[in-house]
Order: sequence, then C-alpha cells, then structure tokens
Amino acid sequence: MHRLLIATTNPGKLREYAAIFAGLPLTLHTLADLSIADDVEETGETFAENARIKAEYYARCSGMVALADDSGLEVAALGGEPGVFSARYAGPDATDAERVAFLLRKLEGVPFHARLARFVCVIALAHPDGAVEYAEGMLPGVIELAPRGHHGFGYDPIFYVLDEDATLAELPPERKNQISHRASAARAARVVLERWLMEGRL
Repeated sequence: MHRLLIATTNPGKLREYAAIFAGLPLTLHTLADLSIADDVEETGETFAENARIKAEYYARCSGMVALADDSGLEVAALGGEPGVFSARYAGPDATDAERVAFLLRKLEGVPFHARLARFVCVIALAHPDGAVEYAEGMLPGVIELAPRGHHGFGYDPIFYVLDEDATLAELPPERKNQISHRASAARAARVVLERWLMEGRL
C-alpha cells in the first residue's frame, strides 16, 4: 500500500476523503497519526495559495505526498467576501452562529435573487520532490434570509442549494457530502492520485 498524508486534524474530513478515495491502494494518515503538531500560518490571498502552503510544508515534514485543502464562501453581492477569511470573518474567536449573523447583517436589504454565492474548495497535492497539483470544487447557491436546518456547520444553515430546494443544514450529512464543494474537489484529486500511482510517484 502507498501512503498519503491528509493534512488535517478533523476526523470528519478524513472520513469524507476515505470514502472518495476508496478502492485506491492508499493508506491515509493524519497529522495526529504522525505526531505532527506544527501549525502552518495561512498567509495566502487565495484558496489555492493557502492549500499549497499547507501541503508543501507537511510534505517536507513527513517525506510523504501530502494533501491539504482550503475552502470558503464567496458572496457575489459582497465582492467575493468572506473568501479566504470565511472562518474568521466575524473575528478570530467568533462562533458559527456569530459568523452567520454577521454575514446576514452585511446583506440586510439585499433581495433573495441578488444573494448569489458559492462554496469553493481547492485541494493541493504536494510531492516531497516539490511537485504540486491542484483540484478544485464548487457548489453554487443563494444566501437565505434566515438560518434553516440543524445539520452541518459554519454557513450551512444559510446556504440554499437550488437543486435540492434546501439549505445545506437541512440535508442529511450523506447527501451534503455527495454534492459538497469538498466532495467535488476530492473527486478531481482522486484523478491526480490515480495518475501519480500509475507513474509510480506515490
């Protein structure tokens, strides 16, 4: 089996990747598995830059191919905000509920049809030899006028998906994981991993 480092401490994220990479001859490791406690400062201005910073750093630390992702919400009416600042949009220690409330206040007076948004996820796969490849996923939606649903986390209660006629927080987790921006990026990353396995680079 070949080894792949998933640069996360989030067990839910690891489960999502394990499901999408099922069938590949890969053993997935987390930072905790390798006792890597270092945190990397995400100083990039784009999702791709932040994902690359993390993937390259952990590939160097571990000597393994490392996968890192960065994701967030982009709202057209706010010029693409919160973008890379999605997690700290309402301040570094804000709760999910406070971030949602902050975003809704910024959109006060904006009608539903003008609240177009998208979730974006960019995955960077970094090889210890310095090679980096990217995979991207996106989920379009509309920002709701008020939170709905009890599943998910972050901005899920106000992210309405037209095709599902529901917010992400109203969908069962299994369905959300099928259509999410991360799932779509992970499926694209699987194609890169399959190629790297064929080329003997993993």
